[in-house]
Amino acid sequence: MSNAELQEEEREVLLSIYDGDPAFKNLTPTTFQYKFGEDESPKSFLLEISWSPSYPSEKPTVNMDTFYNKHIVQEVKDLILSQVNVEAEQYLGTAMTYTLFEYVKEKLEELLTAQPESYVNDTTDSIENLSISETQESMLSSKRSVKKEQLSKAQKRKQWDRVDGKGDKPRGWNWVDVVKHLSQTGSKQSPEHELPGSTAAIQLNSS
Repeated sequence: MSNAELQEEEREVLLSIYDGDPAFKNLTPTTFQYKFGEDESPKSFLLEISWSPSYPSEKPTVNMDTFYNKHIVQEVKDLILSQVNVEAEQYLGTAMTYTLFEYVKEKLEELLTAQPESYVNDTTDSIENLSISETQESMLSSKRSVKKEQLSKAQKRKQWDRVDGKGDKPRGWNWVDVVKHLSQTGSKQSPEHELPGSTAAIQLNSS
């Protein structure tokens, strides 16, 4: 059988075996992924296997550089790639994708020995720092908005000097100053307000 025929046959077997398994994905006719470990676990990762036109006469391409694996340390990625490639050497010329996925399942704990479990906390810290930064930015934006709303001296003077359509200031604009002035000076009595007979009394006393 040709490589193309072998690939078609293996693909059908894989789809049959992993039918209903959410951890398995057939991205393209020649690219397959399997997720190991529980979702959101620091020791969960995707293993991707791709076939070249010469597969299975040559080893498939094994990939660990997917976005889902961003938390996996490089040391662990290198170990998984190395071990899977060594295992693939034994099965050249035959269908091996299922065998490689099962090999990783069996060796999972051993392969993840160097993988730390603290990345969840690191992620939480990053989220908290992001929230603090967003809050600070929000406060600064509010201050900038308030500052923009303040009137300049020229704007205040313009409002004070507003006049009506005839060019006159509105009635009563200076009433406060008049009242203030009267309260400070007081009212002065005119000569007409002097009491009657006050002059005569002065003259009698003087005589």
